[in-house]
Amino acid sequence: MHIQVFDNELQAGQAAATLIAAQILNNPESVLGFATGSTPLPAYQELVRLTQNGILDWSRITTFNLDEYVGIPADHEQSYRAFMMKNLFDKVNIKPEAVHVPNGVAEDPEEECLAYERAIRQTCGIDLQLLGLGRNGHIGFNEPDTAFTTLTHVVDLTDDTIDANARFFEKSSDVPRQAMSMGIGTIMQAKKIVMIVTGASKARAVRSMVCNPVDPNCPGSVIQLHANTVVLLDRPAATALNYC
Repeated sequence: MHIQVFDNELQAGQAAATLIAAQILNNPESVLGFATGSTPLPAYQELVRLTQNGILDWSRITTFNLDEYVGIPADHEQSYRAFMMKNLFDKVNIKPEAVHVPNGVAEDPEEECLAYERAIRQTCGIDLQLLGLGRNGHIGFNEPDTAFTTLTHVVDLTDDTIDANARFFEKSSDVPRQAMSMGIGTIMQAKKIVMIVTGASKARAVRSMVCNPVDPNCPGSVIQLHANTVVLLDRPAATALNYC
C-alpha cells in the first residue's frame, strides 16, 4: 500500500485523476471502476478538463460502477448512474453501451448482481478501480463484517451509512435501505486500486484501515492485501496516522 498525503481534497482528487489518465493513455481499451459521492468529484472534474483539452480519448474505454441503490431508477436524480452521467460520462466521449451501472429497478436484484459480475469477468477484469472509504470503514456498500470473498450482491445498508447519505435526499426516510454493490472479492480482483479519502470525519477509519491488522470489521483494511494500491489522503483525513 502506497500512501500519499496532500494539503487539501482538490490536490488528492487531481492526483487520482492523474493516475486514471495514465491508465487511459497507457491502455486506451482499459476497463475502469468508478465510485460516487462528493469525494471523487475533483478527480472527475480534472478528467473532464483533460478530455476537453484533447489529452484523453474515452472511445474504447469500458466502465463499471461500484454500486447502485435498490429501487431507484436510472433517471432519478439521486441514482448513481445519474450522478456519473452528470459529473463525468456526459462530458467525455465514452460510448453509452460501455457504461455499466447496476439496474436499481431490476425485477430480480439478486439476478442483476450475478449478471453484473458476469459482465465484469467477460471484460477480463477491471484494470483500475477507484474507491472511497466510509466513516465505518466500508468500501462500496460492503459494510463491516462483510466476507472478503463476497462478489456483487444485494446489501442491507446500516443506519450509519443511511445517515451519511441522507444529505442527498429531502429526508432520511427517502434514503433506500438496500443497494447492489460489487463485493470485496470483486474489488480485490482489480489490477490496481486507487482510494481517495478526505476530511477529518474519515480520520478514524483511515487509521483502522492502515494501522490495524486486516479485519472484516473494517472492510477497507482488506486493501492491505492487494499488491497494487495507492491511497490518496488530504491532511485532515491523515491526522490519526500520527498515532499508528
